[in-house]
Amino acid sequence: MSDQKNKKTVMDKEGIERCLTRIAYEILEKNKGMENLVLVGIRTGGVFLAQRLQKKMSDIEQGKIPLGILDVTLYRDDITASKKKPCLGETKINFSLDGKIVILVDDVLFTGRTIRAAMDALIDFGRPKMIQLAVLIDRGHRELPIRADFVGKNLPSSLWEAVRVDLVEKSGVDEVVIEEGP
Repeated sequence: MSDQKNKKTVMDKEGIERCLTRIAYEILEKNKGMENLVLVGIRTGGVFLAQRLQKKMSDIEQGKIPLGILDVTLYRDDITASKKKPCLGETKINFSLDGKIVILVDDVLFTGRTIRAAMDALIDFGRPKMIQLAVLIDRGHRELPIRADFVGKNLPSSLWEAVRVDLVEKSGVDEVVIEEGP
């Protein structure tokens, strides 16, 4: 008996690249270039997307935007509720956030709790002038008053569905899929 979930591909490699190109241009337009911008990717999917955005923005503006990696595990509000030991990843922010416009990057925006944890973590590294949020997918179902400034695709989904972003850097393929639960 197969336990393969019913899945539907909603975005392919070309779709992901188009969204990231548009987001890169939107970020640069909104912020009038790259001055004072830094990118911070939330581990893990957000890191790969932030790296791609960094390349696109650097190609457009002929410059280099600092890129940081943020692990929010210890900042999550559900860490004590889980019986599993948290798996910590690397946080690497080798530049000052003071007075900077931080573009926080993640793959999927869902309840908003990961983003809240990320903002708490960022404040431990300095006092940014502003934090803007860029996500590939916004699936709705917010539990906190958080919204993305830059969205690749709004993807309304049911609570019993899982939205998964597969990226070539981790899984060997670029696609966004919806899987039916449980």
